Amino acid sequence: MKYYISTTLKNTSFEDAIEKTTAALKVEGFGVLTEIDIKATLKKKLDADFYNYTILGACNPQMAHQALQAENKIGTMLPCNVIVQEREAGVIEISAVDPAASMMAVENNSLADIAKDVREKLTKVIKSI
Repeated sequence: MKYYISTTLKNTSFEDAIEKTTAALKVEGFGVLTEIDIKATLKKKLDADFYNYTILGACNPQMAHQALQAENKIGTMLPCNVIVQEREAGVIEISAVDPAASMMAVENNSLADIAKDVREKLTKVIKSI
């Protein structure tokens, strides 16, 4: 089972891809709580060069609330990570975690429906970009 949902964009800038992704997340009720610039972080901490790679910590408050009510430790798996990366100039890959795959590690059947709903929303996000 793949643990992510993904799409590739061409002929767009990295910054534009982040904006499009953030806007698509908003349409499905997600906000971006965190934005981690991996390229800048690795340069600062390790003086290592890396390609454009940003992690967006996306959260749908309603879905997060439902998940937290069903499983109080589920916060260890929140928020939903969405990555935007440019490994090749002008080719941007956007990938989101598949929450149904990650929830398989949690032995709580009540999370299955929530994870399915989140997966559907994230799939709509990825397909709409």
